[in-house]
Amino acid sequence: MTSQTTTPSLGAAYALKCRECGATTDLDASYACVECFGPLEVAYVPTVVSREEIEAGPNSMWRYESLLPVVPGAGGRPGLQPGLTKLVRADNLAAALGAKSVWVKDDSGNPTHSFKDRVVAVALENARRLGFETIACASTGNLANAVAAAAARAELKSVVFVPSNLEAGKIVTTAVYGGTLVAIDGNYDDVNRLCCEVAAARDWGFVNVNLRPYYAEGSKTVGFEVAEQLGWRLPDAVVSPVASGSLLTKVDKAFREFVGLGLVADRPYQVFGAQATGCSPVSQAFAAGHDVIRPVKPDTIAKSLAIGNPADGPYALDVVRRTGGAMADVMDAEVVEGISLLARTEGIFAETAGGVVVATYRKLLREGLIDPAAEVVLLNTGDGLKTLDAVAPTSGPTFTISPSYDDFENHYSEVTA
Repeated sequence: MTSQTTTPSLGAAYALKCRECGATTDLDASYACVECFGPLEVAYVPTVVSREEIEAGPNSMWRYESLLPVVPGAGGRPGLQPGLTKLVRADNLAAALGAKSVWVKDDSGNPTHSFKDRVVAVALENARRLGFETIACASTGNLANAVAAAAARAELKSVVFVPSNLEAGKIVTTAVYGGTLVAIDGNYDDVNRLCCEVAAARDWGFVNVNLRPYYAEGSKTVGFEVAEQLGWRLPDAVVSPVASGSLLTKVDKAFREFVGLGLVADRPYQVFGAQATGCSPVSQAFAAGHDVIRPVKPDTIAKSLAIGNPADGPYALDVVRRTGGAMADVMDAEVVEGISLLARTEGIFAETAGGVVVATYRKLLREGLIDPAAEVVLLNTGDGLKTLDAVAPTSGPTFTISPSYDDFENHYSEVTA
């Protein structure tokens, strides 16, 4: 691969390390351990950073660049500048659910309206460092948007692969950036298998294949921001959507890194995972007490979470068990209710993944798996405008009338009686 060139300094990052056996390798385009075939992640040397240094950084995820695998100076580079999205105090939602303290980390405010802009930003920095001229991905939609947009901005070629039954909005919001969009007759797992074959045959930087160790680190910035925006402290609990499981594990990693750096006080916190019942292999494994994830065939409206064989599933299980959290899943009808509830109470229109999170939080409360007095952060990872089909059947005009005041009064009186 192109990646066998000399590696510039990546700040505190010094190697790729196997998550299973601990073997290390160079910071190149590798994602599997040569010793045991386990997955690789970025390893760092001890570093020192202060709250003041972070707060003085750019108003984007690059304020945490010293804690990411990027060449120093990323904060000054042109790009889409994702991150530093709103943390919304959701008192209305809390009251509706009988909870005390709820926040929504709303990543729909990113450049392509999902948290995937974060992971792509880190992957793209490393794609350029390693000399790739084409970046690619397998995607359930949001990642396709983010890769296509970031490539356009960076003047790189993009090739993105998606299931052909993806929501129409995500197809359009990928194609508009002008890259190559390949629709596959199959589910995400079929798409991902094909991308692994293409990655082996072509000198391309696949952000979630051969660049995956760097890509995954971008998710840490969600956790970093939550802690900073809460006033440099950790919440009692986080509820994260689970597709591959990477976001959940990296938010936990971010919290542990901040504790290790002395940026926040060490305290117990719980991590909860949320899936749609129609694609809930991690939730099923948790309920059964298993450590191994049994792949499933996805069948849910929450297509951004429709990964039947999640790469980080076992590690997500480890996190929720270690923190005393849980995994749970909700039916599609509950997902729609979750979207509507968040919109009605807080004015936040989440995509289906956000509906999964809200509905799962409600389920966790009802089943006594989470303390209603706990301060909880719900992760909304995308914009509801991307998944309009999910709510279209239940969202429309209250009534349709002629242009007559009397007609309006008659109908309005009926619906408000």
